[in-house]
Amino acid sequence: MTAERIETQTVPAEAPTPDPNQYALMAAALDYIEAHRAEQPGLEEVAEAVGLSPAHFQRSFSAWVGVSPKRYLQYLTLDHSRRLLAERFTLLDTAFEVGLSGPSRLHDLFLRWEAMTPGDYAARGKGLEIAWDWVATPFGEALLMATEKGVCGLAFSEEMGRHATMADMRSRWSEATFRQDEHAIAPHAAAVADQLAGRTSAPVKLGLHGTPFQIKVWEALLAIPSGHVTTYSEIARAIGSPRAVRAVGSAVGRNPVSWLIPCHRALRRDGQLGGYHWGLPVKRALLAWESARADA
Repeated sequence: MTAERIETQTVPAEAPTPDPNQYALMAAALDYIEAHRAEQPGLEEVAEAVGLSPAHFQRSFSAWVGVSPKRYLQYLTLDHSRRLLAERFTLLDTAFEVGLSGPSRLHDLFLRWEAMTPGDYAARGKGLEIAWDWVATPFGEALLMATEKGVCGLAFSEEMGRHATMADMRSRWSEATFRQDEHAIAPHAAAVADQLAGRTSAPVKLGLHGTPFQIKVWEALLAIPSGHVTTYSEIARAIGSPRAVRAVGSAVGRNPVSWLIPCHRALRRDGQLGGYHWGLPVKRALLAWESARADA
């Protein structure tokens, strides 16, 4: 089963250009704002926490997120997910009916993907060689994995730690051969960084490894535009299995390519965030970041 699509999004000429070397600083800033959101920290406090002057921090943060730190903080309030569900709910069955399924609805990515066959999946990665390395993102350190077909794993490690994150990802392809290879991962990391920053100079190629049911769920996730959300039950209905809400939730949780396949955009019907395999603080930060950019 394969599917390919290339889609671009033009960055406005006046948009500030993020510095790719500031991944770690922005990760620290997002983490600080998330951890102290109840105290509503001011610009000077957050700037001091990451070691920048208020003016420099304001410019750098706005370049990455698209809005000021104060405005971003508003997206971390407890009722933000409920507002998203009320105002930016995506009807996936409508998207599918008009031919907008799969990567064609992914406005914020420049993406090409290919799914392995059921036979390959059953082999648990036997004969597969997977390169990996740790990379910095504004949402914390992440484990990036790739095969010759493209990125097969992107996992945030801030909540679980390196050891547990690596064990989790390796268990998905128990028969594969793994090697840490900074050189092999570098171009994939650069492509992911380009998408995160709003640039589209290189495609992110994905090599998806999952069951046919999981692939269908991940396709549905790709139909959710950035800055919008849907529910687990809506996903189940869109893929033709309206009673399989629990199975859909499991498939969402097994998504091996976080952020690129936006499992963080799936919420519970009551507006609660629900679970997130890589930690709810990461999910909350991802949703807030995307909402801020969509409103900028």
